[in-house]
Amino acid sequence: MGEMISYPSNGSEAQGYLALPEGGDGPGVVVVQEWWGLDDHIKDIANRFAAEGFVALAPDLYDGTVVYEPDEAGKLFMALDIGETEKKLRGAVIRLNEQTGRSVGTVGFCMGGALSLFAACKNPSMVGACVDFYGIHPAVQYDWDGLQAPVLGIWGDQDEMVIGNVPGYEEELSSRAKAHEFVHYPDADHAFFNDTRADAYREGDAADAWSRTLAWFREHL
Repeated sequence: MGEMISYPSNGSEAQGYLALPEGGDGPGVVVVQEWWGLDDHIKDIANRFAAEGFVALAPDLYDGTVVYEPDEAGKLFMALDIGETEKKLRGAVIRLNEQTGRSVGTVGFCMGGALSLFAACKNPSMVGACVDFYGIHPAVQYDWDGLQAPVLGIWGDQDEMVIGNVPGYEEELSSRAKAHEFVHYPDADHAFFNDTRADAYREGDAADAWSRTLAWFREHL
């Protein structure tokens, strides 16, 4: 359904996986990878968005590198250049904004969840809705004041890496009267949406989160 493309990124070129809906037109969604890289799972999510009528672009933040071991992923995660990543995300937002002629959505998972919210904060005039699946990255700083997009936050209450940060996010958003909705899954751990992770995947919670994500984008884009 999709293909790898090049798109402009602050005077340079970035790569990403673009999936188009039947007919080629629809609201745009930037799909941001986990710490593994732009793997088949993220491409499949982009394809799923396309099947639901969205134009989905998943930027390749690791420039072609995909890893399968947590130690390798952790090294790439910690070495991520946030400045360069911002350029790639902004380029993807601009690409979809220009292609669709409307504001776009951002969604991401784990590292990508943090970067989805980061991109929404940095591109308020072009991002119309944001979904953050259990986002985390220690180097990401959010411009809460600049954020305009309504945020759907999706959290697993057993996710010890992330769940302790959620009350702080809630406070930052609520104190600024930023539109948001946080959904908690009491028995879910980190990566519960990833159907390639038998150790973490929770089919019922994932299906509910997917339904909520689609509804969020259909309401706000």
